[in-house]
Amino acid sequence: MQHTLRFRAYLPEDVASEAWRHIDILRQIRNHAVRDYYQADSDNRPSDYDQHKKFTDWRDRWPIFSNPSAHAAQQAISQIHRDIETLRERRNEGYNGGRLKWQGAGEFRSVSYNQPRRWNVDHNTDDDRFVRLRLEKIGWFTIRADRTVPVGDEIDEVILKQEKTGNWYVSVVTEIEETPEKPSLNTISPDDCIGVDLGITSYIHTSENLSVETLDLSDEYDRYAREQRKLDRKEHGSNNWENQRQKVARAKRAIKRKVLDYQHKLTTWLVREYNVVAVEDLDVKPMLETSQNAKNKQDAAWSRFLDLLEYKADLHGTHIVKVEPEGTTKECASCGVETDKPIWIREHSCPACGHTEDRDLNAAKNILNRGLRQLGAGRSESTPMQTALPTFTPQREAVDAKRVVEVGSPKA
Repeated sequence: MQHTLRFRAYLPEDVASEAWRHIDILRQIRNHAVRDYYQADSDNRPSDYDQHKKFTDWRDRWPIFSNPSAHAAQQAISQIHRDIETLRERRNEGYNGGRLKWQGAGEFRSVSYNQPRRWNVDHNTDDDRFVRLRLEKIGWFTIRADRTVPVGDEIDEVILKQEKTGNWYVSVVTEIEETPEKPSLNTISPDDCIGVDLGITSYIHTSENLSVETLDLSDEYDRYAREQRKLDRKEHGSNNWENQRQKVARAKRAIKRKVLDYQHKLTTWLVREYNVVAVEDLDVKPMLETSQNAKNKQDAAWSRFLDLLEYKADLHGTHIVKVEPEGTTKECASCGVETDKPIWIREHSCPACGHTEDRDLNAAKNILNRGLRQLGAGRSESTPMQTALPTFTPQREAVDAKRVVEVGSPKA
């Protein structure tokens, strides 16, 4: 499987200027390829191979297209065809995919290479904390080696990007050939399985009655709002406006980093502690389109949380099973009888069997039960995966979100 490592890059002023000039020309090449694609008849649209061949003529007509690496230009063209395929798949799933949009100055911010001869990696520096990297037609620069940087031949792709904050980052894609083998379902104990309910009052609530609070981002959003108001008072395009725009970007980055750091810690803990993690298969988009708590749901970033969970499960050899979320709150984890309850009722009380417990704990147990049934389908009755949950309710343990974020959080 592919593994992506991200490093902070430090470009000399002349290299940074040249890199940004190439990126802006690649933006123009990308826009021209998009226009060429949509101007063709709908039944005779060019492929990426067709446009790669056209690129030679484009360079003759517009000599500026020859400045960046021809390979990087082909990568930019290929990317629009991957994006078009993604839009096509979304339309097939019932979404309104639309068309690729023209990108203005500053909207296209990266350059990528996927051939080893397009880069060089130099580990022979005077400081073990840094490694030098050269990209074709851009030049040499330094990256901070806060983890092991692979040698050049082990790298499949290199992506150089300038964030809106003005900082440069390099993403290095490598192939991991050996990943931990997932344990056989027959050998997994029920104690090594957990159900996870995603919520708003608590970010997650597990079937072991562990509740982790949602992040409090009020101070970060107050800062972001203040910087945005200052930006609105600046003359657009002026030096003061550009400086303030970067402050706004840094304030927004602080929010993103805090949420991402929080999610990384939670997902890593889940896949390391358990062999089976059952979680709701949420369709987040319709939930964000409703007026109720849409902002909180967006801050929760559930889609990314689920993606990280699946990604790390492969790295750590953990089974991830997504279950149908409908009815997990209504259904009694003890007897299976469904009971309607409004969102403000936080306790589950079954009128059929009298079972009473926290609403989110009941949902997490149902999620785990469904996950075990999915994984144990067609297996013998003695399989541990089909073992029923214990009838007792453990003592609830609440974990402050601050405890999750404090250790090892990146600085804004």
